[in-house]
Amino acid sequence: MSLVKTSIENLSVNPFTLIGRDWYLITAGKSVSDYNTMTASWGSLGVMWGKNVFTCGIRPNRYTFGFVEDSEYFTMSFFDSDKYRDMLTFCGTKSGRDVDKAKETGITPTEIEGTVTFEEAKLVFVCRRMYSQDLEEKSFTDKDALKFYEKDPYHRMYTSEIVAVYENK
Repeated sequence: MSLVKTSIENLSVNPFTLIGRDWYLITAGKSVSDYNTMTASWGSLGVMWGKNVFTCGIRPNRYTFGFVEDSEYFTMSFFDSDKYRDMLTFCGTKSGRDVDKAKETGITPTEIEGTVTFEEAKLVFVCRRMYSQDLEEKSFTDKDALKFYEKDPYHRMYTSEIVAVYENK
């Protein structure tokens, strides 16, 4: 199997399952020797400013944060969650500062469209940063959501244009 470029209009995905249940990897970097990845289970797909977009949040204390900040492009890589749940869990609980996540989990980084993804991904969105903003406590109208920030800093939200889509075929 290999990653093949496709049209976003050809996709038939449930974003709630894809993001919230299956999880995904946010990956940024310029080459397979200089990148980092992290697991995420929050985000949204939609249309903004006349473009297909993906919005995700990254906390500034995450190692991947610096890679996204230093990159114009990054990827959202989705996997068969039944087969790759352990890998996704590992990549969400270990820091790339301390371990080589690809080596430890057996996934294969590959360069695509000037950034990095993984050969085993079933679906990849290549994203270009368009807008970012830090969440602030004063802006929460649902104060119950603040429970997610008792120990960690607020996310920086990134709204990014989906510039390319790849499927593993």
